[in-house]
Amino acid sequence: MKDYALELASQQSGHNAKLNILREYTQAYILRIMYGEGVFRTTAFVGGTALRFLYGLPRFSEDLDFSLVKESKILFEPLIRKIESELRLAGYAISLASKDEKTVQSAFIKFDSLLYEAGISPLKSQKLSVKLEIDTNPPQGAVLETQIVNKYFPISFLSYKLNSLFAGKLHALLSRKYTKGRDFFDLGWYLSKWKGISPNIIFLANALKQTGYKGALPKENNWKDTIQEVVLSADWKKVKQDVVNFLENPTDADILNQENIFRLLKE
Repeated sequence: MKDYALELASQQSGHNAKLNILREYTQAYILRIMYGEGVFRTTAFVGGTALRFLYGLPRFSEDLDFSLVKESKILFEPLIRKIESELRLAGYAISLASKDEKTVQSAFIKFDSLLYEAGISPLKSQKLSVKLEIDTNPPQGAVLETQIVNKYFPISFLSYKLNSLFAGKLHALLSRKYTKGRDFFDLGWYLSKWKGISPNIIFLANALKQTGYKGALPKENNWKDTIQEVVLSADWKKVKQDVVNFLENPTDADILNQENIFRLLKE
C-alpha cells in the first residue's frame, strides 16, 4: 500500500536510501500482482532485481526482468492493465506506457508525485519509474528452479538457477555496448560470495550467438580469461559512478574494484 511505502522511505536516511527503498517496495508490490495473476507458472524472474530478491545481492535495481519458459505464452497487455488497476487501488497515481509488438515486451510504470510525497524531490512532476521487460524468445539452455521468498510479501518465484543467472550476467558484460557499473559490481559479488562458481556455459554460448557476439565463444576452461579482458579494459571511474548510488553500503564500490575483481578471477 502507498502509505506503507511512504513509511518505509521515511525510516531511511539520505536521498539515495529513501529512493532505493521506495522503488524496491513498489517493485515488490508489482511482483505480488504478477504472482497473483499466475505469471510465475510460465515466466522466470531474472536479472539484477531477481538476484536481490532471491539471493540478497547488496545493491538495488531499477528494472524487473523476466524470460518466458519454453513453449509458453503470456497475455502482456491484459497483465499490464491488471498491474495498473491494482496499483491505483493501492492508492498510487500512475501513468503507464507499454509495447508488446517486439520480442522483448516492455512497460514503463511511472508513479506520479510519489517522490514528492516521500520528501525525496521538491517537484510534484518528478516521477518514480519501474521498467518491466519480458523476453519472449530467450536463449535456450537455462536451468530453472522455484523458490519461495518473503521480502515484503511471500511469493513463489520461478527463476533461473544461480549458474544460469551468472551466465546471463557474463553475457551482459561481453555484449553490452556501454559501461554499466552494476554489471561489474555483480560480477565481483558472484565471485566473492559464491566461491568456485562457474557459468552455465551452454546458456552463455547460446545467448552470445543470439545477440551476434563476434568473439570466440567462452568455454569451461577459458571463460575467466575472456572476462579478465573486459575487466581490464573497462573505465572504472564510470563503473563506480554508475553503481555507487544503488548500493546498500556505498563503500562496497571501493572494495569490489578492478584490482580485487581481477584477483578473484585469477583464483
